[in-house]
Amino acid sequence: MKHDYYRISAEELGQGARVPLLKLGDSGEVFYQMALEMVTEIERKNALGEKTVFICPVGPVGQYPIFVRLVNERQLSLKSCWFINMDEYLTDDGAWIDESDPLSFRGFMNREVYGKIDPELLMPAEQRVFPDPTDLERIPALIEELGGVDIAFGGIGITGHLAFNEPDESLTPDEFAALRTRTLDIHPETRATNCIADMGGSLEDFPRRCVTIGMHEILGARKVRLGVFRDWHRAVVRRAAYGAVTAGFPATLLQNHPDALIYVNANAAQRAY
Repeated sequence: MKHDYYRISAEELGQGARVPLLKLGDSGEVFYQMALEMVTEIERKNALGEKTVFICPVGPVGQYPIFVRLVNERQLSLKSCWFINMDEYLTDDGAWIDESDPLSFRGFMNREVYGKIDPELLMPAEQRVFPDPTDLERIPALIEELGGVDIAFGGIGITGHLAFNEPDESLTPDEFAALRTRTLDIHPETRATNCIADMGGSLEDFPRRCVTIGMHEILGARKVRLGVFRDWHRAVVRRAAYGAVTAGFPATLLQNHPDALIYVNANAAQRAY
């Protein structure tokens, strides 16, 4: 069965969408918008004397050089910020991959974000959090303790996954939305897509397991902001915004969120086929 939403034109994209879409120009505009929203929210919360709590991805990552520059230029204190990263790859025996591995999200954040911010502005190490396969209850409990997440940032994967919340059609949308931090197998489609981008197609060496925060944590954020910009995002963003709500395509659950927004570059805005 063909789906008409894949043939929505760039000009018509957004009309009648059940998730708001903000159409922008090139990818740089998407990344700048995400970085600016991060900085603006931190400035607002700092002025109120309150904590800022973000869920952060490693993919997309184009926002981080802009964020780092703005933080350093504005001398913006991150001392009251908590950055909770979405996920990390695991070895076959269930441990984090080594931080020195080029695929490591922990390594990326330490090198490209925390390592490039003025140390006097940086939050303490305990406020830079990754889901831990040996302590899966920590992040849901921490979010509750902190009073919730202000903004969950991220992208959308080829299977519609947010973080590594891969589809599970055996669950209802409500059951899927209740899933919390856990370890799981990475779907073959996701492994193939990611290994093309990150390992030159070396599929046999690509991780098979991951640890991820749950849909419960993402959908519980007061705001959700996602960026899409790749060729295959043309289909993904259309299904997310116009398709039926289903655990078979997790991004469709955003249709039930009170303040979700997807930033779409001019490439991803083009019709899928």
